[in-house]
Order: sequence, then structure tokens, then C-alpha cells
Amino acid sequence: MKQPISLLAGETSGFGIPPSPTGGERLGSSRSTQEPPIPKPTFLEIARRAGVGTATVERVLNGRGGVRPETVEKVVAAARSLDYPRRLPEAHRGVIRIEVILVRPDATFFARLSRAFERIAATLDRSIAVHRTFLDEANPAAIAKRILEPEMRRAALILAVPDHPLVSAALRKLEAESIPTVQIVTQISLTKSTYVGIDNYAAGRMAGLLMAKMQRRPGKVVAICHSQIYRVHRDRVRGFFDYLIEAGRDFEPMAALFGFDDGDRNAEQLHEAFVRWPDLAGLYNAGGANTALNEVLRRHAKGRDIFFVGHELTERSAHSLRDGTMDVVLDQAPEAQARRAIDLVLAALNLHDLPVDNPPIRFITFTAENL
Repeated sequence: MKQPISLLAGETSGFGIPPSPTGGERLGSSRSTQEPPIPKPTFLEIARRAGVGTATVERVLNGRGGVRPETVEKVVAAARSLDYPRRLPEAHRGVIRIEVILVRPDATFFARLSRAFERIAATLDRSIAVHRTFLDEANPAAIAKRILEPEMRRAALILAVPDHPLVSAALRKLEAESIPTVQIVTQISLTKSTYVGIDNYAAGRMAGLLMAKMQRRPGKVVAICHSQIYRVHRDRVRGFFDYLIEAGRDFEPMAALFGFDDGDRNAEQLHEAFVRWPDLAGLYNAGGANTALNEVLRRHAKGRDIFFVGHELTERSAHSLRDGTMDVVLDQAPEAQARRAIDLVLAALNLHDLPVDNPPIRFITFTAENL
């Protein structure tokens, strides 16, 4: 059962008229203490707050129907935020539902992100529900369909899904309907909805900088990522190679290898890299499945000579930092991303009046010395 908490609301206060020094009533005090009634917000004010037309506001508040559930939620939220005094239609006073679409519940990172949303949901008012939906990353048609055809009365959407033309087209259509939408972790091409996450290009450049400064043995380097379907990985690899080309003169970027965040495929790619480039000096994993790469490095004769930078601090990656298999882990703080995404959605739904800044989330650099 979710535990309710009170949402922030504006407070008003007035200054009373002090009594006369002589003890008598001050002239005009009876007028001064009478505050004028607060005017009821107009349909136009509610429409502006909700981002809809006045006719839509009239239909919702008078219970005449014919309005999309998502739009109804926006109008009701706007009316509440403006202290609309009239009782709202009973049919419109239900739960405000925020859907979070994720992929790969088996992956450590997405499991961690899902738990973050679960913890945040437990702190929200009982009138707000956060629904987590996991879809197959290899089925963009199903993802696109879910974006446009939710199985609930959805007031807002948060999503972290692969980049694909079908997904992009669906998301652009949803954006045109003014449904509050936040992309988290990674972005979809040609879309404009708010993005919450780290600066992934900067994270890649940081990986390149650390390798160039900390690896004493120059040589060839490779990057491994899921594939090209995630912009987050494309940006990281691009930043990594850009830095080494610009400033890592003793290091030669060779290839971006696709392991699909799968342990067996990652291990196979690294084995092949050792065969193709015997003087391999550095490895950057821009995606997941660090554990398989660490096992290959532990068993290979030259594994200890490889400078390895990866992402996401877990119990296993922390162990690999301690035993020297990994050298650096860049953690993108999924808990902070989930909190920011929820705050932005609540603000878009006019459920609180506090401004929400959205600079890039700070990623954290871990080595064996600061675990």
C-alpha cells in the first residue's frame, strides 16, 4: 500500500491591524481586516494552465464527455492547482497514472532503475500511481503501439527504449498531443520531449581521458557496446574515440564491437580482439555485461595489462575494481534520473508549483580508492 504524503501547496498570510495606543478602535480598522473574496479561476486561466482550449475545459468541468482521458487528467490537475472551488465530476476524480516504459528487466541497470521508480512511487500521494511496463527491446512495433495505445488512463509517460523509426514516429505523434513525456537514460532521434540523463558524450570523453592519462602502456584500444540501437551508447563511443584521436596520441582506436549487452557475445568479442590486436592496451565498455568481460580478462595471459573502463557500479563491478581487473567505473546514478523524471512529470501536470531545473545528471567516477 502506498503511503500518502501531503503535496506542497501555497500558503497565504495577512498582516493584522494593531490596536490603537489609546485602546480605542483604529479608524478604518473594520474595513482593513476584511479581505476581498478570492475570485474563482476562469475557464481561460484553467485552459492556459492545462495547455488546451476553453471549450475543452468547459466539457470536462461540466462533465459533458467527449474528451480523451489524458486530456481530462490535465484539465482536472490544472483546475486543482488553481483552487477551482466547484466539486469536480466524480468520474474525473480518479487516480492520476504515470506510465514508465522500460526494457530488459533481467539487466542489472534496468532492474536498478525499476527499483528506483518503485521506491519513489511509494512516497507519492495516493492519488498518483506509477505503472512500470517492460517491453521487448527487439520489438519496436510493440513499443510504438504501447506509446500510442496505453492499457490505462495515462496522464504522463516516462520511457527508456531503443532508437527506431517506428518508435520515433509514435513518440512524435504523442508529443503533438501535448501529453507530458520524459525520455530517460537515452534519447529517440527526431523527438523533442524532455530528456533526463547524463551527458553521454562527456562520459565517453572522460573514459578516453582516464585511459590516456592512467594507462602507462600505449597501444590499440577497442570499445564494446550493445549496438547502434541505443543513442546513449553511440554518444559514449563517439566521445571516447574523439578524445583519443584529439589528445591520446599514444593510443590507436581500432573498432566499436557489438555485444548486445549479452555476456557470451561480449566475451566472444573480447577474445577475438585479443587475436586481432595482440598489443591491445585498452577496453571501454559503453554498455552492460561487464561481468563476462572481467572473467575473460582474469583468465587471459595479458588481461592484467588491459586498462578497462566500464559503466554502472554494482557489487560485481566493485569487486572487479578492488581486485584490479577493472580500473574505472562511471556510474550514471539511475536513482537521480528516476527522481528527476518524476518531478518533471508532476510539474507538467501542475501537481506542484516548484520549478524543476534539468541540467545533465552528474555521473560519478569510481576507482578502487573511492568505493
